[in-house]
Amino acid sequence: MSVTEMFAHIQGFLSADQDVREDIRKVVQVLEQNAREILTVVQSVHQPSGFKEIAVRCAKARELFCSVRTQIAELKTKFPVEQYYRFHEHWRFVLQRLAFLSAFVVYLESETLVTREEVTQILGIEVVREKGFHLDVEDYLAGVLIMASELSRLAVNSVTAGDYNRPLRISNFINELDSGFRLLNLKNDPLRKRYDGLKYDVKKIEEVVYDLSIRGLAKEPESALDK
Repeated sequence: MSVTEMFAHIQGFLSADQDVREDIRKVVQVLEQNAREILTVVQSVHQPSGFKEIAVRCAKARELFCSVRTQIAELKTKFPVEQYYRFHEHWRFVLQRLAFLSAFVVYLESETLVTREEVTQILGIEVVREKGFHLDVEDYLAGVLIMASELSRLAVNSVTAGDYNRPLRISNFINELDSGFRLLNLKNDPLRKRYDGLKYDVKKIEEVVYDLSIRGLAKEPESALDK
């Protein structure tokens, strides 16, 4: 094989790779739009009237996840299953956002932490790497940390809406979450930086709870089943 033929072969490989990445980008763009639509629905709970419509908003969000599952099924067809991590950077961000949205919906419904398995069921993907398109554990953890920031905002807006017990329940939940993350030896730099943000979320929520307590508005938090 001549040098010219060798480089022509390499160019063919590069062109094929670029075609695959372009096909992936097109599907990811639709997924990003799906994520924005779900975010718009769930973030409406921050409005004073939204606290009365949490169940309705969550139901609507779950309907929208149907489109997400359809697009992910399409994404799976765009690359060989064994090359997941070769193209992972294309969908990593949107998958973390979808993990966050799944976690937030589950929290709003039950005030519990979503499991990695539950997220994969909502998104229509796998837990185990060997089975194909899956939710990497670091992407799951990133989604949970994004949810923590959303809950700190919810704690503040709960007070505005006159729901004084919710911030106490959120505080207990976030403190448990913080304790869990302290058990992890995080080596992933972006994930470590995002975890550092959890400390500010904890502090922000504690300030809300303290303000409620000195105003005599804080009561013993109810469980999700007592509400």
